[in-house]
Amino acid sequence: MNAIISASELAVESAGPNPPLILDVRWQLSVAKAAGESPFDGRAEYAAGHVPGAIFVDLETELAGEPGPDGSGGRHPLPDVDAFGAAMRAAGVRADRPVVVYDGGQGWAAARAWWLLRWTGHASVRVLDGGIAAWTEPLSTEATQPETGDFVPRPGALPVVDADGAAALARDGLLLDARAAERYRGDVEPIDRVGGHIPGAVSAPTTENVAADGLLLAPDVLASRFRGLGAEDGGPVGVYCGSGVSGAHEILALAVAGYEAALYPGSWSEWSADKSRPVATGPERG
Repeated sequence: MNAIISASELAVESAGPNPPLILDVRWQLSVAKAAGESPFDGRAEYAAGHVPGAIFVDLETELAGEPGPDGSGGRHPLPDVDAFGAAMRAAGVRADRPVVVYDGGQGWAAARAWWLLRWTGHASVRVLDGGIAAWTEPLSTEATQPETGDFVPRPGALPVVDADGAAALARDGLLLDARAAERYRGDVEPIDRVGGHIPGAVSAPTTENVAADGLLLAPDVLASRFRGLGAEDGGPVGVYCGSGVSGAHEILALAVAGYEAALYPGSWSEWSADKSRPVATGPERG
């Protein structure tokens, strides 16, 4: 699966006869609001400068649904399919036009958009490797008005598991926890009800999939990493994180390495909200 594109490749394709549609999905996981600080504003970042021709897409309102009152679905539930389709058409997404998504460089938000579009059946979606930080051409401050697209989402093109399915993968396959190692161990938990991890899950921080320059590691290096974590050719692999965002980046890295993995969208925010679910702590799988 060709899941990423370099900045130089994007520049060439954008100047060509069939340029891809570019989506700007800048977003940050932040507890600033709880601390009384101003939260990150992706639209303001977009207005200040974006890849020419890019359309802004908001993760919180267009790439996620409303959290359930009991924690079901997690902090960033999958969006309503019809609402997601409408948002993508408004952004200009067409079934026959390649899409490139980027964010501020962390890759999590871009991977969420990539995963949603691929899950709902779009055949050609790539993430700008390194995000906007990798783009060395001039930025634009002009808002682009896209023509309405025709994309109709058809979920099911990528595998998904629920909480029971994640527990089964942790027991009988490989379930990777994409959060920081200290959250996996339960040393700290700044966001969710309780710290720790799904019993049987393996710690695999998403941050270890990228090099110091913010670019994804080479496919062979990623493949070696995932084999070391227990991935086997053809064996079932699943991923979860805090709320299904950074986990999408882990699935992107797995795809680049040649592995298909299922996402548990509710992730730890959903699992930990259910007091009947077991919690493991410490560095071992539990």
